[in-house]
Amino acid sequence: MLRVTVGSFVFTARLEEDAAPKTCAAFLDLLPFRNKLIQARWSGESAWIPLGDFAVGVGTENATSYPAPGEILLYPGGYSETEILFPYGATCFASKLGQLAGNHFLTIVVGGERLKELGRTVLWEGAQEIAFDRE
Repeated sequence: MLRVTVGSFVFTARLEEDAAPKTCAAFLDLLPFRNKLIQARWSGESAWIPLGDFAVGVGTENATSYPAPGEILLYPGGYSETEILFPYGATCFASKLGQLAGNHFLTIVVGGERLKELGRTVLWEGAQEIAFDRE
């Protein structure tokens, strides 16, 4: 389990190690991970962490274009830049180049009832500090 803190919001997330073992292992190597979470431009009710040309070192596994709220994706790059997608509502993962599929590697299991509120905060108040830590 990981603790995901976004501004004043605190969530507990389960690593999807059976479905995305390489992505989970690569992300665990990055912990503790700190960045900014901003409103996604193309994916609907999602926020994202742009990572540019950062090489995560994994390919596609457990990939989806339609994550449910709280199903966090890591897109390892390719057609678009590397990024982490944090859905808080209806989402179709995309970039200016079209639809993408990202690795579903983390699922919010505690605090999900606050995802819509998180989305409103990111949308109306702007970038939020985000931290991923081991529990």
